[in-house]
Amino acid sequence: MSKAFRVQGKLVDIENREVYPVEIQVSEGKINRIDRIDSSPDQYILPGFIDAHVHIESSLLIPTEFARLASIHGTVATVSDPHEIANVCGLKGVEYMVENGNQSPFKFFFGAPSCVPATQFETAGSTIDSTDIAKLLKRDDIYYLAEMMNWPGVLSGDEEVLKKIELAKKFGKPVDGHAPALTGDEAARYINAGITTDHECVALEEARFKALQGMKIAIREGSAAKNFDALIDLIDEFPDQIMFCSDDKHPDSLLLGHINQLVARAIDKGKDLFAVLKACCITPIQHYNLAVGRLKPNEPADFIVVKDLINFNVLETYISGILVAKEGESKILSTKTEPINNFNVNPLSANDFELNHEGGQAKVIVVEDSQLITGKIFSDVPEKDGKVIVDIEKDILKIAILNRYLPDVKPSVALVKNFGLKNGAIASSVAHDSHNIIVVGTSDVLMAEATNLIIQEKGGLSAVRPTGNKVLNLPVAGLMSNSDGFLVASSYIEVDKKAKELGSGLQSPFMTLSFMGLLVIPHLKLSDKGLFDSDLFKFEKVFG
Repeated sequence: MSKAFRVQGKLVDIENREVYPVEIQVSEGKINRIDRIDSSPDQYILPGFIDAHVHIESSLLIPTEFARLASIHGTVATVSDPHEIANVCGLKGVEYMVENGNQSPFKFFFGAPSCVPATQFETAGSTIDSTDIAKLLKRDDIYYLAEMMNWPGVLSGDEEVLKKIELAKKFGKPVDGHAPALTGDEAARYINAGITTDHECVALEEARFKALQGMKIAIREGSAAKNFDALIDLIDEFPDQIMFCSDDKHPDSLLLGHINQLVARAIDKGKDLFAVLKACCITPIQHYNLAVGRLKPNEPADFIVVKDLINFNVLETYISGILVAKEGESKILSTKTEPINNFNVNPLSANDFELNHEGGQAKVIVVEDSQLITGKIFSDVPEKDGKVIVDIEKDILKIAILNRYLPDVKPSVALVKNFGLKNGAIASSVAHDSHNIIVVGTSDVLMAEATNLIIQEKGGLSAVRPTGNKVLNLPVAGLMSNSDGFLVASSYIEVDKKAKELGSGLQSPFMTLSFMGLLVIPHLKLSDKGLFDSDLFKFEKVFG
């Protein structure tokens, strides 16, 4: 329990839309009194920031290390979907995240993953069915049903999908949505099934339609998907229905900032201060019924002190009255944890990445930087001895996904445009949603080498070139490191730099790579079972 203390500054009273000097008295982890005073230090006190939807695993950090980085930016809590580790390790993965998070003063609010596996068209490491969902939602430390990505199942009345939604209603817990580009009657039906949020909107009109149907819209700005600029004007029309989230945040960008960056950007665009702060400090608490303080007497002392209301540089972060960060330095201690994992695949050879040229044009996945949505084109591709070879000039490379849960399998191979590699390969065991091994490269030999480095480490990120390799190992489920978060961020910066030295001009090559297997996002993706049309929800041939 924290010691009693006092802090002075200008209180940002979001509810009453005022800013005035106060002295705040804190004891036993709660705010005891807030007294107006005549003058105060030139600093501002406001509730702590909340990330309204994030996969902690995508930071490559275990929860206790994520907390150390996020708290220096004024984040005190996250609404966290443990979907990624659940796809690898099932219920044990969810329990791992909750237990590890409980070792930190940071407030993690985990949900019950609704789509494990995400689809029937890929191989995951585990399954979480409605019986498992019932077990999770009964728990006091599981706060909601996490993103219902299977919107076709909702619309078609899939029995198992509807059971999960009804269980959330039974336990009085909200249901998160995931319906990119869905509008009109189908979106209305999806929402009416009981879906209460969406963080996947990429266009203003799409988000406006969903908000008019009563949805909360979480404006997302992560390491790969960046929708803030497209959606922020929505806060003018629906100030009570907006939240901010990162969804997926790699450690290098988390090192630089978190929700505080979005607040500063919104203010810079002329948005109302109190509406912006409500979106990231109050609305998530109300929607998810979170035990986070709102800067009121008798509530937890979860608040931050910032230098100004322009840049929102965080001077101090308090959680339950504990000073957890001060002027960029984390006060949260690292904790030791034993990794859990699910990794059974054997090494591959270059021949395993061959792709037969069947004549005619090939379907090619087209990457869009800073977006999860991919395009699709038809293109002539070169061949040698009946096998496809990459076209560096057109930036058409091979991409492959290997099932990591079985020992003797072959990868599925397809073609991708816009990764920009000139002579090398990058691979990752972070590949949404099933987290099989995904690799893109300029030759079969280099793709095999990059893949085998991941297999050797039983999880990680690798960048391979003829002159040298770089690997960041991720021993926890092949998704996270259990090392010091600041050191992991530094190592990630190195492997990211290596990928860019190979020629990639993408803002976040590894994050973008990880989403090439995300079948629930349009338009063309790849699973360990083959090329997949995410609009038609069916497999396609590369040729024909």
